[in-house]
Amino acid sequence: MTVERDGLKTRVGQALGESRADLVIKNTRFLNVVTGEIAEGDIALCGDVIVGTYERYDGVEEIDGRGLTVVPGFIDTHLHCESTCVTPGEFDRCVLPRGTTTAICDPHEICNVLGEEGLRYFLDSAGGTVLDLFVQLSSCVPATELETSGARLEAPDLVRHMNHPKVLGLAEFMNFPGVFHKVDGVLDKLAAFDGRHIDGHAPLVTGKELNAYLSCGIRNCHETTSAAEAMEKLRKGMQVLIRDGSVSKDVHALAPVISAETSPFLGFCTDDRNPLDIAEEGHMDHLIRSAIRLGAPVAHVYRAATWSAARGFRLFDRGLVAPGQRADLVLLDDLEECAVNRVIRGGRVVTADSFANRPSVAPVGLDSVKLDPVEEGDFAVPAGQSVQSVIGLLPGKIITEHRRIEMTPVAGRLVADPARDLLKICVFARHGSNRNIGRGFVQGFGFAEGALASSVGHDSHNLCVVGSNDADMAIAINRLIALQGGFVAVRNGRIVGELALPLAGLMSLEPFETVEHKLRALRAGVRAMGCPLAEPFLQLAFLPLPVIPHLKITDRGMVDVDRFELIAA
Repeated sequence: MTVERDGLKTRVGQALGESRADLVIKNTRFLNVVTGEIAEGDIALCGDVIVGTYERYDGVEEIDGRGLTVVPGFIDTHLHCESTCVTPGEFDRCVLPRGTTTAICDPHEICNVLGEEGLRYFLDSAGGTVLDLFVQLSSCVPATELETSGARLEAPDLVRHMNHPKVLGLAEFMNFPGVFHKVDGVLDKLAAFDGRHIDGHAPLVTGKELNAYLSCGIRNCHETTSAAEAMEKLRKGMQVLIRDGSVSKDVHALAPVISAETSPFLGFCTDDRNPLDIAEEGHMDHLIRSAIRLGAPVAHVYRAATWSAARGFRLFDRGLVAPGQRADLVLLDDLEECAVNRVIRGGRVVTADSFANRPSVAPVGLDSVKLDPVEEGDFAVPAGQSVQSVIGLLPGKIITEHRRIEMTPVAGRLVADPARDLLKICVFARHGSNRNIGRGFVQGFGFAEGALASSVGHDSHNLCVVGSNDADMAIAINRLIALQGGFVAVRNGRIVGELALPLAGLMSLEPFETVEHKLRALRAGVRAMGCPLAEPFLQLAFLPLPVIPHLKITDRGMVDVDRFELIAA
């Protein structure tokens, strides 16, 4: 926020009550996240700044806050807008009315497909959203050298954008093995952002390795999945961001960590959450009420979701209902249920008209799937060793198990065995630089017939397909190519559901309401196939992510993440 002398005079006059405030919430209660008390008194706003609390004010415009409780606007500390399957503008429309007034995104999905073109698209989009959308600079493009990405961003490429007004710092540093192995290119990025904010990504990193990781100036982690892991990170000064997305759901495990002592060093994030889950459960409001229902103290939960989140990212102008703070406020019908009545963003009540005159940003990457049609023979897995490495899916987690399972060849090939919930999984390079195909097997999808395919495959976003037979898998991949990206479900040679994501193979060009409707139909089709997973496509999307333990698959083959190396075919 910037203000000139006359603007300050206006603020002072309204704060003193010498003139009417621009907007006053009258007769209300509000949560003071510093003291934990529920206070009473009017809240006076001058433009986009709070100028009065605890006192009585008159306003040019007034809201009767009787029966409501006011809290600071919610801050999503880490997410990928691409994983909502909609553009940043539609994400804005989707989550701001639910109380998310600030969001900090990492566009590394689109950057791994389009490089700086994708980054510029997000920076331009962030300039036009009603919510305050910040863009962290993607640190891992590509995420590793064990996969084929569509682009590469090195330290000089990132430094060019570090002073953009929507940039806070460096996005999640996923390549923690590169840190421990002192890889020059990895350390160059950390050195370039020394003294700036650097987001972390350190699943199961502990002991001296955690010390080494933190010594590089990395400040937080959203990959924490247990209370013990959280406490070690907190003891070592790392901010823990409690996540609840469409796949990774950590609030249940981490709610017991929330206390008066820890809440200043916590935050909440959604990471990857689609419009269907947002419609059915909520966004940040869902995380807040989930933590409270699990017994976390109410005031400390809201502190973590607002003030603590802001301070962790050096955003000192928000996170409190207090004079001098940004007028980002959420009016609640019920504090414990986080039932949003209305939202004020930048001193203005959010309505449907709030989104009417935003600048439009032209879509990019509409021809990003550069892969010729495939044939059934492309999926063949030659018989090798009798005991194979198999990915063990864990519902609700992106961590996987490394299982060793004996397989019997059929006509010299290894094939899916649905009776043992053992399906084939393949990853096809789609960026046009090679024709790589990674082949392997996975347990946990639970369906006996058909195939699921996705162009969302973190983080290089090659085409991923899991299935019971090669014919359906080929149909699914070829339909993805025709759609230029998306989700496809096939059963017995027939497409039973799809969602097109033509913007970089990651995002729809349609309104979030339409995407929600299509995801609902797609979910029904997949359930009819017998798949029990709540979010099968997002669960599939994380299987090519070779920076999450323990076994993954990329276009180059199966990856032992613990050893950080490819497994010989």
